[in-house]
Amino acid sequence: MSLRSSSSRILARATTTTTTPRAPAALATARCLSTISASTGSKTCNSIAHKPSAQHLVSTIRTFSTSSPTNAEFESPFGVNSLAKFTEEEEMLREAVQRFAQDNVAPKVEAMDEAEKMDPEIIKGLFEQGLMGIETSADHGGAGCSFTAAIIVIEELAKVDPSVSVLCDVHNTLVNTVIRKYASKHIQDKYLPALSEKTLGSFCLSEPASGSDAFAMKTSCKKSADGKSWTINGSKMWITNSAEAEFFIVFAQSDPSQGYKGINAFAVEKSMGVEIAKKEKKLGIKASSTCTLNLDDIIVPAENLIGEEGKGYKIAIEILNEGRVGIAAQMIGLAQGAVDKAIRYAADRKQFGKKITQFQGMQFQISQIMMEIQAAKALTYNAARLKEEGRPFTKEAAMAKLYASQVAQRASGSAIEWCGGVGFTRETGIEKYWRDSKIGAIYEGTSNIMLETIFKLVEREMDLK
Repeated sequence: MSLRSSSSRILARATTTTTTPRAPAALATARCLSTISASTGSKTCNSIAHKPSAQHLVSTIRTFSTSSPTNAEFESPFGVNSLAKFTEEEEMLREAVQRFAQDNVAPKVEAMDEAEKMDPEIIKGLFEQGLMGIETSADHGGAGCSFTAAIIVIEELAKVDPSVSVLCDVHNTLVNTVIRKYASKHIQDKYLPALSEKTLGSFCLSEPASGSDAFAMKTSCKKSADGKSWTINGSKMWITNSAEAEFFIVFAQSDPSQGYKGINAFAVEKSMGVEIAKKEKKLGIKASSTCTLNLDDIIVPAENLIGEEGKGYKIAIEILNEGRVGIAAQMIGLAQGAVDKAIRYAADRKQFGKKITQFQGMQFQISQIMMEIQAAKALTYNAARLKEEGRPFTKEAAMAKLYASQVAQRASGSAIEWCGGVGFTRETGIEKYWRDSKIGAIYEGTSNIMLETIFKLVEREMDLK
């Protein structure tokens, strides 16, 4: 039997083995619709279950709290649970996303990577399953879930395809969150329902001459004499989701002499004149579109200014912290997806009369990588919980993003080696994880920027200055 046919047989078995067991149809998709009780501060979650066709089946009310355990048997007697403790709704959501990813995304991963294009049916499916308005309230058509729920979704999608994961990540943790947290009620009412149900969003900060130094942007915005509109001119670069998006969060400078205090954020519709220019050909996450945007005399209503005038820099800084936790989740999902495939392959394949996983050297390598993935996961979910509690999490977000991206590269690289020559081919899909992992060290802040951020915060905590 040829190496190729043998590898196909083993990998097919591995894929079958790792497929998530199917839950009852009524639990196929959990959508958490949370409301905060003014009297108790507790959350109530309405989990709406769907069949894979997204037809509504049943609606039940459950208690929803980030600290409530899923099983009392494992609850700490001291009231403090591990980072691996998730609510019933969060676990249901994880299972639902696993099913969606295996049933709908996995069969299309290779074709999308080859075509360097996201399948429109995948985007449609994400909206139908309620995964594009995870934290958005039910009043605006969203699921009303926690930030941790969003992180769970991003992680699970990345196990199958990091390209789909980042599409969902940017839309939820950046675009939706900017509108939810900073926009006026009018703008929230105008855009959030569509962003939850059908309209893909994009976050436009970087420019050709302003990457890590984001606030050196050249894109300008000028208020009209009557104060009723703004005119935006310039270009944006490295914009995720831009080829498919119909809505954009655009940052622009109104007064260069004011430095970062002259930056504003706007809600911009594609129909206002946004031109999608060059689409980048990338090493990895190929199905995720990354384009240059041209903004030539884009007239935006004054009401589409997000937050206060001159406070766009604050929005960007705060929102990127959340985005970094999202990227960390993408990276740990990617790492887990790669090693799961590789370990199953190695556990089936024999050399020198025994399975590859029976060699001590191999066992040590697997143990090391699995330990690192768990450490990255702990950093990531710790940052997510801190954010939910309203506590500072900038340092923790940077640590999670930095370490998870490093682990993703090591894990996916090791996974290729564990599969030998077959791992180097596109047949296994493992080499794609390695290609996709490299971006983790670049977007939402490069590794050096993360290191600098961490040190500055440590320096402040220790009062070293």
